Amino acid sequence: MSDEVLMLVREGVAWITINRPASMNAINNAVREGLPRLLDQAQADSAVRVVVVQGAGPKAFCAGADISEFTTVNSLAQDRQRRVHQHWVSGFDRIRKPTIASIHGYCLGGGLEIALSCDIRIGAENALFGFPETGLGILPAAGGTQRASRVLGLGQALDLVLSGERIDAAHALRIGLISRLCSVDALPAQTQALAERLAGKPPLAMEMAKEAVHQGHEMSLTAGLRLEADLQSLLLNTEDRLEAAAAFREKRPPKFTGQ
Repeated sequence: MSDEVLMLVREGVAWITINRPASMNAINNAVREGLPRLLDQAQADSAVRVVVVQGAGPKAFCAGADISEFTTVNSLAQDRQRRVHQHWVSGFDRIRKPTIASIHGYCLGGGLEIALSCDIRIGAENALFGFPETGLGILPAAGGTQRASRVLGLGQALDLVLSGERIDAAHALRIGLISRLCSVDALPAQTQALAERLAGKPPLAMEMAKEAVHQGHEMSLTAGLRLEADLQSLLLNTEDRLEAAAAFREKRPPKFTGQ
């Protein structure tokens, strides 16, 4: 097992770290293989209620693909087959638990694609975002062109993808690329506080709320409202819903079990 992607579970939170600080956490084959494997492990672990993705070292969340691996040209058929069946970002699509990207420093290319795959993005003031791919003769092909337009809207996504320009954290906050901004020093504490707050909520409600938002975004309003109502009906029959009401009446902290 590679030590280039690590996971530590603490207080209901799985902290997944891209651990290649000497290369600004650039994405190599070990990262492509390790990240989805750990996401699947986090999904299967009942002790995990929230997943945080972060980068090791002071310079970067993830600076994108490791260009040193770009030494050969695959056949088109081989490359397409590999992407269809072994898409390394697909772990984010499978995980039903809330995910948070805790971003500092460089968040470029594949690193930005990882961040866009998470449900919530917290950015430090020194974060820099961008898609340099078109300048390298390629495009953001780990979901970047698709997720950017869904998160940012068509105009902002096209600007980011086609220009290849880097934007700072304040700009990223204005266009909705990140939803929270803090100082570099405060990033770990703010990420932990948010993760623990989410981990303390009823797990089924969190999973179904996430499902309603993600799936509903791809539906018509009518279909989305139907999905929302169906999921709400399922939650009304859970033990955690009854526990939340009882804890409120009794003025005590709730104890959620995911049932």
